[in-house]
Amino acid sequence: MSPEALGGTQVAIVTPFRDDGDIDWPAWSRLVDLHVNSGTDGLIVGGSTGESATITDAELKELAARASSQAAGRLRIVVGCGTSSTAGTVARVREFSRQPGVDALLLGTPAYCRPTQEGLYRHFEAAAAASAVPIILYNVPSRTAVDMLPETVARLAALPRIAALKEAVPSMPRIRELVAACPADFPVLSGDDATAREALRHGARGVISVTGNVVPALMVRMIRAALAGDDALAAELDAQLAGLHQSLFLESNPIPVKWALARMGLTRGALRLPLTPLTPRHHAAVEQSLFQAGVTLAAAA
Repeated sequence: MSPEALGGTQVAIVTPFRDDGDIDWPAWSRLVDLHVNSGTDGLIVGGSTGESATITDAELKELAARASSQAAGRLRIVVGCGTSSTAGTVARVREFSRQPGVDALLLGTPAYCRPTQEGLYRHFEAAAAASAVPIILYNVPSRTAVDMLPETVARLAALPRIAALKEAVPSMPRIRELVAACPADFPVLSGDDATAREALRHGARGVISVTGNVVPALMVRMIRAALAGDDALAAELDAQLAGLHQSLFLESNPIPVKWALARMGLTRGALRLPLTPLTPRHHAAVEQSLFQAGVTLAAAA
């Protein structure tokens, strides 16, 4: 698989809920259309931004199926389906990798267990052996309490089906080390919006973005400029995004991004417990960052 096949601008899309907690399917359709029309390269369905911890397997299947049907091949559909159990992850990989319309899977490192590097290798080795589609590894120590090191990623990159890495450690030495350690056809993807442009300058091949939920077209333009080596344009566009890169993480993701989408009139902004609505003291900061990015807000309720 070429690096471009899983690179570019992918968005870890939110899961919209109604006020009663059920999935808001009309809002889901609006969001998928927004990304198709904005040039987003791929959607991560059921990632941490999609509140993976609170959606059921049946809901995840339907979210992926509806997105795939609506997108009709115009962007890739990646399903987040890792768990903290290797056996559980393998079972979900077998199931979701064979679901029609699923192009790839995103698997995070097992949370809470804190496995060794060898444990991480064996976990993903087992998942890869069970998968019918490419797998994107996801390293996010801030959520999982385990850091998958570059040498482990390099071992895994040699396996069939292990096709890319989302790296959420915002360290340019780490990005450079990963790029150097892995094959040329194994894309390293930034998992940190605030440093994504810089990561691309150091060899990353794309981003899996939270900011892209709010301003997908602007995020696409910035990443395309960076990949094309147009540093001046990429920096200019990223300056418009900088406020969002910060404000969308003032509280645990996806709390701020769902509030922002509600202010834009795209969703209700509802969350499932244990997540709770954005604290009012942060409202002004998120609004200001939306204005900075050129977003038109819906009339206040």
